[in-house]
Amino acid sequence: MLKRKLTIPEFALLLANLLPVFGVWFLGWSTTEAFIVYALETLIVGFLTILKMLIVTFTRHSDEWPANGKVTQQSGFFFIFFFIFHFGLFALVQTTIFSQSAGITPPGSGMMHFFFNWYTYINEDIAYMLGAFIVGYIAKSFIPFIINGEYKTVPLIVLMFQPYGRIFIQQFTVIIGSMFLTLGLGKVFILIFALIKIAFELWIDYDRLLGKTMSDMKKNSSQK
Repeated sequence: MLKRKLTIPEFALLLANLLPVFGVWFLGWSTTEAFIVYALETLIVGFLTILKMLIVTFTRHSDEWPANGKVTQQSGFFFIFFFIFHFGLFALVQTTIFSQSAGITPPGSGMMHFFFNWYTYINEDIAYMLGAFIVGYIAKSFIPFIINGEYKTVPLIVLMFQPYGRIFIQQFTVIIGSMFLTLGLGKVFILIFALIKIAFELWIDYDRLLGKTMSDMKKNSSQK
């Protein structure tokens, strides 16, 4: 399912994705710092998803959970805790592989140092890039979520799994990119894979695909 055209908020996210490329190629920014931003983007998406789920939980309190051929009613906090645990594992694996491959963690700091100390890696250039991503995601995802009243109708399970399609592409970009950094090819790599990441994020309609998948899952569960 491809999108026919981009919205104005999606253009904001497009610019956010291009800022690290522009900085690396024309402003002398570090390629390692650019990939740190792509790694931290995972956490940004996770935080915004949790915030959305909290809004839904305080509005509707509970929602349907299809599993094992049954549909049960679960508290919104159940969805939130499940997401924090499951998505947290994804983020932990991604940031650990990235930080170890790129060699950015201090000697003797442990494999998971980056995940638990990500804020210590933020400098001025990284702050600019992260700020652009935060603005882009708020414009593209969070503001429409509130203004259009999506929080009143969107199933929590759909909301919970929305980040995963994008994260798979992002993990590939960050992890493979960290390996290219060790070969001194990070500048070329960031251009190629930023364009691939943009194409997948902005032209593939993950939300429609996910909605159809969840609808089919619910239908199959109710028929058993």
